[in-house]
Order: sequence, then C-alpha cells, then structure tokens
Amino acid sequence: MRIRPMSAGDADAVLAIYQAGMDGGNASFEHTAPAWAAFDDGKLGDHRLVAVDDDDTVLGWVAISAVSGRAVYAGVVEHSVYVDPAARGRGVGRALLDALIESTERAGIWTIQSGVFPENTASLALHRAAGFRTVGVRERVGRHLTQNNRWRDVVLIERRSPLID
Repeated sequence: MRIRPMSAGDADAVLAIYQAGMDGGNASFEHTAPAWAAFDDGKLGDHRLVAVDDDDTVLGWVAISAVSGRAVYAGVVEHSVYVDPAARGRGVGRALLDALIESTERAGIWTIQSGVFPENTASLALHRAAGFRTVGVRERVGRHLTQNNRWRDVVLIERRSPLID
C-alpha cells in the first residue's frame, strides 16, 4: 500500500467508498455521495490523499475542509477519512491519518477536527491511536433521515499539532 495525492481520476472510487461508508449508517448524516464537482469544490486541494494497492486500486481516502474563512481559524480544519469495506483492518485508515497529519503540519495547520458517531467505535479507536482526543459530545445534534429520522449524538474529536505554537 502507498499513499498518494487524490486526483480527478480517482473520483469514481472515492465516491463509491464514500457511499459505502454512508450506507453503513454510522459514518455521516448524509445519505448520498455528492457529485465529484461538489466534492472537489468542498475539499482543500493540497490535503486530499488516497491509499492505493500495487495495482493503483483506491483502498481509502482522506480529505479536509476549512472550518471558517476567518484568519484566526486558518490553521483549523475538519477532516473525513473513509476506507473501502474490503480493505478494513489492514492499516489503511491509520496510514491515511498519518499522511494527513504530516501534510497539514508542513502547511502550518495546528488543529484537525471531526465529528464521529459514538457507535462508530472503530473510527474512534483509530483516531485515538493517531493522537486525537475527545473534546466532547454534541447530544442529539441532528436527525438521521435514513434511520427513521432519529436523533444522533456526535463525538467531537481533535488533534492539536505539538509542532506548531
């Protein structure tokens, strides 16, 4: 496995992996992957990565979005990481997070954050192992339309870079 920058040529695989995560019910409030143009427009270009096997098949991806346009938050981003169900348990998620951390620290980004459903224990364990901490729980923050409109909690996690003062 190797990590490389995501390209438009990866669009079908990236969006299929994204959809598979959503179909599992514990990855996102969204239920349908966006078109590539919307995905591409919403993610910062310098920090979109894919994990690929020897045949260049995409195994997973990680990307970030700005949390605010305000200058004081220029070093704070929100990330998403998704792994193909067939590639889970092989270290893909950890390799992607490690590469993202390296990439963002080189760029002066000091905080990577995200929200994870508490039921997604594998994601929470992965993030903990990669140096993320739980900030808190947003209780009943949104309704999950694909799950009978039920209220869902979201665990807020973050990783603050020790390299950036």
